[in-house]
Amino acid sequence: MTRPPFEVADIIRQSGTRFIEIHRGWLTAQHLRVLRAIAHCRTAALGGHLDRCAACGHRAISFNSCRNRHCPKCLTHARDQWLAERERELLPVGYAHVVFTLPHALARLALQNKRVVYDLLFQASAATLLEVARTPKHLGAALGFLSVLHTWGQTLLHHPHVHCVVPAGGLSPDGTRWVHARPSFFLPVKVLSRIFRAKVVAGLREAFHAGTLRLPSDLQRLTDERAFAAWLRTLFRHDWVVYAKPPCGGPSHVLHYLARYTHRVAISNHRLVAVTEDQVTFQWKDYRHGSRVQLMTLSAEEFLRRFCLHVLPKGFVRIRFYGFLAPRYRTEALPRCRHALGVTPPPASTTSVDDMSTRVSWPACPACGGMMVAVDRLTVRQLAVQLWIEGLALDSS
Repeated sequence: MTRPPFEVADIIRQSGTRFIEIHRGWLTAQHLRVLRAIAHCRTAALGGHLDRCAACGHRAISFNSCRNRHCPKCLTHARDQWLAERERELLPVGYAHVVFTLPHALARLALQNKRVVYDLLFQASAATLLEVARTPKHLGAALGFLSVLHTWGQTLLHHPHVHCVVPAGGLSPDGTRWVHARPSFFLPVKVLSRIFRAKVVAGLREAFHAGTLRLPSDLQRLTDERAFAAWLRTLFRHDWVVYAKPPCGGPSHVLHYLARYTHRVAISNHRLVAVTEDQVTFQWKDYRHGSRVQLMTLSAEEFLRRFCLHVLPKGFVRIRFYGFLAPRYRTEALPRCRHALGVTPPPASTTSVDDMSTRVSWPACPACGGMMVAVDRLTVRQLAVQLWIEGLALDSS
């Protein structure tokens, strides 16, 4: 993939100081760390390393990555490592894709209580899938799946939802049989929607009574218990959005799904079309009109404000596993699943995760196309000296 002409880092370096001054009232230390990391990513400010081509010996200097999970440039390496680890866990069945979305009425509360509400979104959606799947009239089986949190829509506005990638079936209650879902249908979305809504509302009520919810200024009227209970009842007036695609192909297809949904940030650099001194133009898909690609132009400050809406709390886990794929059950449950399906475990890969990720992440040699390998680490001071020496060499030539 070619390097994009514009980057989020360019916008931060250009307009970040002004943005921080305007919005300092709500920006946290975590926001500032993320902005600083992205602005410095792959620049001399983070140091670097000396690379040499394994084939022709060509030497070059590379700058270090920030490795921040919000950085659009630092996701490919982490994604490839993660996918390599997941490959051995795939089962030879179709996979369903289910999306649980919080309603707009909860957006302000979620922004003020990211850790509490996003945790609740994970817990309620997972419990809903497990409960409905266990019901004999729907599937009658124990599921195993992963959930990934996304907090954005195409225009960078706040839109919290989780993507669940689920094997289309599960283990029977006695753990001896694999129960297959119907080929064109997984679980009833109306049932999922009602149960998900009830679990989220119950979780909000519990958090309110526990004193762990902070109410934003426009919801201060809800500090009274009766007022909060009345507000919760309004959440039952509308159906909540739960979307389920029919089960797709087996393992050969699911890695493509995982790559699309697991390691993403609010916007990739490749969607940026134009960046001027005070405006940003980017592409977005209008799903209401056949996924038509359109352009949106925002002020640089508004673009950064929307980008910062999606900064997660420090240490918050945004990819989680449930059911028989939960870490505590996976080692024992996956062999049972394979036995029930009548398949043997996949052979051990001859390429380690580290080897695979290294091969993907190191760039090709500009001279011969071979693999560039790091041969020496350079501190910021050493890097400055090395660049100065190379500059003198270029001037003399």
